[in-house]
Amino acid sequence: MKALKLLAALVVLGVASANPAWADRGRAHVGVMIGVPLYSPAYYPPYYYYPPYSPPVVIERTAPPVYIQQQVAPAQAPAANVWYFCAAANAYYPYVKDCPGGWQQVQPQPPAQP
Repeated sequence: MKALKLLAALVVLGVASANPAWADRGRAHVGVMIGVPLYSPAYYPPYYYYPPYSPPVVIERTAPPVYIQQQVAPAQAPAANVWYFCAAANAYYPYVKDCPGGWQQVQPQPPAQP
């Protein structure tokens, strides 16, 4: 009888000490239990990990463009409106390329009205 009491005490002690050994494991276990079932505390769901930290977006503003106003160029004198006449060929430049007697500057004349 003493052996049976000792065996029962060891089984109860083993069952009582086995339950804390599985604490915070978060997994289901299957086993054979002798005696009154001892329930462990409710387990929390697994910890939710937040997504990794992403660095903030940095916008580098560039300096505004600098415009330098150009000086106004002085107006060029209008080109002299002259024709070149060759008296030896009795024709005007560019119809005659060379004039042996030299070129005469002539004021242009509008064409005659019909």
